[in-house]
Amino acid sequence: MPHSNALNRLNRLPVARFHKFTLVAVSFAYFFEFADINSFATTAPRLVKLWGVTVDQVAYVTSLSFVGMFIGSVVAGWLADRWGRKRTLTMTTVWFCTFSFVSAFAWDIVSLGVFRVLTSAGLSAMTVVAVIYISELFPAAVRGKYQAYAIVIGICGTPVTNLIASFVVPINDWSWRLVYLWGAFGIVFILFARRMKESPRWYESKGEYAKADAVLKEIEAEVAAEKGPLPEPAAPVESAPAPKTSLRFLLQKKYLFPTGLLTVLWVTQTIGFFGYSSWAPTLLAQEGFSVEKSIFYVALTTVGAPLGSFLAAMVTDRFERKWCLVAFGTTIALCGLLYGLTFNPILIVVFGFLVNMFERGYTALAYAYSPELFDTHGRSLGTGISYGLGRLSNAAGPLIIAALYNGSGYQSVFLFIAGMWLLGAVVLAAFGPRTRQARITPGQPAQPAQPAKV
Repeated sequence: MPHSNALNRLNRLPVARFHKFTLVAVSFAYFFEFADINSFATTAPRLVKLWGVTVDQVAYVTSLSFVGMFIGSVVAGWLADRWGRKRTLTMTTVWFCTFSFVSAFAWDIVSLGVFRVLTSAGLSAMTVVAVIYISELFPAAVRGKYQAYAIVIGICGTPVTNLIASFVVPINDWSWRLVYLWGAFGIVFILFARRMKESPRWYESKGEYAKADAVLKEIEAEVAAEKGPLPEPAAPVESAPAPKTSLRFLLQKKYLFPTGLLTVLWVTQTIGFFGYSSWAPTLLAQEGFSVEKSIFYVALTTVGAPLGSFLAAMVTDRFERKWCLVAFGTTIALCGLLYGLTFNPILIVVFGFLVNMFERGYTALAYAYSPELFDTHGRSLGTGISYGLGRLSNAAGPLIIAALYNGSGYQSVFLFIAGMWLLGAVVLAAFGPRTRQARITPGQPAQPAQPAKV
């Protein structure tokens, strides 16, 4: 059987300009994804005063946005398996930028809610494909670090957007719309896409070995011209082309366990993070802080986000990712709880800073960890389904938070959020497979999950 040996040929490459360009391109898409994901949270306090929006209406819009994220994640996983990683990444980025632009012209909370659902579908879809794309193009020994580097650059979109919002939203009755126009600038990604390569491992999984080999030769020639002669790759492991994937495909034993585990990871991460980031400005405003101060305090806390991703880059390939996730999740639970127990502006910023720092480190680790639990055949659909179910879970999260706030008060919200982070840490500690050995010796199985090439 012919074989392009994509895994081993990519793994033996030194990091070169090809990898750095790919990193910058994906980071650019991430920047505007992170810029846009909290746009509604930063404008909601203004809309409460301008349109008379209630806390319950904020909850419904936020909740439905996560339904959109679920749909986007599942569809993206399906499309990436059929149309390719690069094409789907480009299409999903264009999608979310288009509907971010349209959101700027909303005329009431219903129209804005519809546009945010459509935007959110594209945001989540783009993330799923970007995670897979980096996982398949970078050498196994450093893919976690570069996955985190992409987040380090991309996550800067959050504090930049929040700081922009803190200045432009209060200007007048229409200036909040500028936040959504800013999120639409990610459309420039199409200029990067022209030079990006399709994943050879995707071609190989489809049995298109000639196309995979052609892309690999282009990459190898580019890297060799910069770095000199390349070492010989390890011998290929023969495998048959993948069958068409479907939801039933994931019911196979070797895919069911990692899909279930990652669903727990993304459910707790989604409710824990978005429970904090989507609600903090509105809840602070409800507790008596001015709209300007509530948005500004939250903007200051998000400055910690890039530092967290950088911290993840330092530890992700040196230690077992499972235990890094457990440590980060436990720290977030503690800092988030302390955030909810104080109304001192300095402590709000300090604990919020730490929540953002460790949460984005956690997310960067999870982006690297998730695809490693699947082989190439199941990677796109398995990652998309588990990530999407995590996003879908937060359709209930905002409603729970609104009920807790209205029924038990401000601090009960943060007890709930801390509990979600702690639950995720405990489940990962007890059942999370180890993947470090598989990265050191590609082809070895993640333990104790079923064997999968990473």
